[in-house]
Amino acid sequence: MQPLHLYNTLSRKKELFEPLNPPYVGMYVCGPTVYNYVHLGNVRTFLTFDTLYRYLTFIGYKVRYVRNLTDVGHLVGDGDEGEDKIGRMAKLEKVEPMEIVQRFTNDFHTVMAQFNTIPPSIEPTATGHMVEQIEAVQALLANGLAYESNGSVYFDIETYNKRGGQYGKLSGRILDDLLNETRELDGQSEKRSPLDFALWKNASPEHIMRWNSPWGAGFPGWHLECTCMSTKYLGKQFDIHGGGMDLKFPHHECEIAQGDGLTGHDPVRYWMHSNMLTVNGQKMSKSLGNSFLPAELFSGSHHLLEQAYSPMTVRFFMLQSHYRSTLDFSNDALKAAQKGYRRLANGLRISRKLTYAPANESASDEAKQQDIRQAVQQFYEALNDDLNTAVGIAQLFTLLKYINMLYLNQLQVSALGEEVFNLLKESFATFMHEVLGLLEEGMDNQPVLEGLLTLYREYKDQKQYDKVDQIRSYFKAQGLAIKDMKHQIDWAYEE
Repeated sequence: MQPLHLYNTLSRKKELFEPLNPPYVGMYVCGPTVYNYVHLGNVRTFLTFDTLYRYLTFIGYKVRYVRNLTDVGHLVGDGDEGEDKIGRMAKLEKVEPMEIVQRFTNDFHTVMAQFNTIPPSIEPTATGHMVEQIEAVQALLANGLAYESNGSVYFDIETYNKRGGQYGKLSGRILDDLLNETRELDGQSEKRSPLDFALWKNASPEHIMRWNSPWGAGFPGWHLECTCMSTKYLGKQFDIHGGGMDLKFPHHECEIAQGDGLTGHDPVRYWMHSNMLTVNGQKMSKSLGNSFLPAELFSGSHHLLEQAYSPMTVRFFMLQSHYRSTLDFSNDALKAAQKGYRRLANGLRISRKLTYAPANESASDEAKQQDIRQAVQQFYEALNDDLNTAVGIAQLFTLLKYINMLYLNQLQVSALGEEVFNLLKESFATFMHEVLGLLEEGMDNQPVLEGLLTLYREYKDQKQYDKVDQIRSYFKAQGLAIKDMKHQIDWAYEE
């Protein structure tokens, strides 16, 4: 196994990754709340953990990747009061709540497929695990860490901390400061402390999504679902829990308290969080009008976009930045990413055509061989350094340089030797496809393009330049270019 180091949000430092039961790894990522279309902040989080999933599998771990769907309990304002957001939409549209859930679940899966993410091993839903959530509430009540009030059940933060718990340790919040910052809100009088959070909420008569429980008809608190589903599928303690930085407090903080209260120890060994997105230096938000959906990126329909950007361009753009750094969207940055992605896509396409032929032996070039070996090793070192895809991509471009030199006859394959040639070709494709999840887009059109290129060669030989120009124009309209070289005629993605 490669010596992988990951930044642990809990310890606030990079740690050597040592799974509980190697080579098995349990990874849980907070999935979407399925009452809205997936936004780019979600996408960045899921791309981060898709890449981690890919890399852990690539270096030999057997990963159980669990990503939930929140389909109940997410209240307006994300607090402990108000309507369930799915139920609210169902009322407005006069449909069943599960129709809302299914619509946005389908959209989420479509977007994830467009970005070439691998589906998780298990994708549980909150509504499918009501029994486990009720049992967890009963256990916390029995442990003296929860109390019932007017048909609702709350987690008792003060009692938890008196027993040695450290509520706030993940986010770095101090309990006294939190209490001072918290003002009394409507409906909080039934809590012993304003910091206490709902494990189970009493449902008002008009609340659609409701289940019977020992405390009356109600629904689970938002934070409880992840604790119950992660425990069910990964055990009382597991390796990695991930999500966006916005979930550190209160969601993940509450998960730690619940898990500790149920088992007597921290539920997770490595906490990982991806950072936020900005647009032209400003925080991305609907109120500022600078928030756009993936579909708007792909079509270029948003007023802030100068053109459309493909899914692989956006994936490449996100991977160019370390997952813990802020990522700023701008047209200039996206155009640069498009150019970089197309350069790699061209390298991927032409690398398939390269073959090792030891004829016409040239002198072995040990310096170039060493450079290729070093780039491959440094790719691993970059990913092992807290999943540093930005540095890893830089090594891909080093490998690309040699692929282009071979393609242009500036370097003979025999100068590399068969072993290094195969290392170059296989590593480049494997790192792009299996680790970074970058696909060559437009593969379905390639037979047509090759056929047109055959006609192009024939028309050029026959000096039918009007038809040559027509084919060139067609390629250009597709974002492609025809390359007339001394030794061959080929096409490439326009950079």
